[in-house]
Amino acid sequence: MKSKTAILLLNLGTPDSPSRWHVGRYLSEFLNDPRVIDIPWLARKILVNCIIVPFRSGNSSKLYKAIWDKESGSPLLMNTLALQKKLQIAVGDEITVEMAMRYKNPSMDVVLERMHQQGYHKIIVFPLFPQYASSSTGSALQRFMEIVSQWWVIPEIKIISQYFDNDDFINCIVNRAKKYDLAQYDHIIFSYHGLPERQVDKVYTDGVLCKHHDCEETLTESNYYCYKAACYQTTKAIVEKLAIPQDKFTLSFQSRLNNKWLMPFTDKVIEELGVKGAKKILVFSPAFTADCLETLYEIGIEYQEIFHKHGGEKIQLVESLNSGDDWVETIKKLAR
Repeated sequence: MKSKTAILLLNLGTPDSPSRWHVGRYLSEFLNDPRVIDIPWLARKILVNCIIVPFRSGNSSKLYKAIWDKESGSPLLMNTLALQKKLQIAVGDEITVEMAMRYKNPSMDVVLERMHQQGYHKIIVFPLFPQYASSSTGSALQRFMEIVSQWWVIPEIKIISQYFDNDDFINCIVNRAKKYDLAQYDHIIFSYHGLPERQVDKVYTDGVLCKHHDCEETLTESNYYCYKAACYQTTKAIVEKLAIPQDKFTLSFQSRLNNKWLMPFTDKVIEELGVKGAKKILVFSPAFTADCLETLYEIGIEYQEIFHKHGGEKIQLVESLNSGDDWVETIKKLAR
């Protein structure tokens, strides 16, 4: 008897279209997740449904329209589907590759029901988030387990919760950098998606806040699942392989909602570099394995405008791993 195995790729999600209606529905599902906005239930409902969604849907819709492809649609969905297709070819017929989004479509409910009917003996769960965060990896895995826990037969499950310290993953990012002459840039930024400080503090069970765990310098047993520590270690690994001088790069965090998020903030770093006379900046986004709104618009358009306003000329985004052959082979190795 041949064992039936599936790899399930999980990504965050995207609106079904850039219309205000679909963007609002996406934001509502996303932001009502208690792992994303971790405040009391009633406060979250009021904040999300009465303030954020009604007032931000229109603006967010314009941003999505700016990056939406008329033929293939959402860049995030397009890149993830391409990755699924290439990984399926790479692993062959003995393993089935499925893909689902944590929010919206293809939904985890629909995809996992199809997998349930197929009766797999083993499911390898691969969230496309290199550094663990409760609001991304944690939420996706929780939803996966909620659904699968209802099955009468629960198969063998392997979960790959993070891989920021995997050498092949780092090499994939280094390979993207080879397209650019690093010496031609005045500064290099490693921009990661931001998180509220309280969310990284919750990682620790010793009662000591994240800022006292030396996450910028060392990786230990206690901070291994700290998103901040993982971001710093990811950057250190890339910097070492590319031989980037310490004074030529900055690690920062983007997409903040307020000043109680992880610092420094990418937009402020870019502003300061422009004021100091930098003309060309290269930006890596190692928390995003697929190009999306945060890379294509926030970095590629919004930050370019900020930089130009303060005297800079060009921000060059290093593309994400997307469906590159090296990234496909890395997932194949990690899964097996």
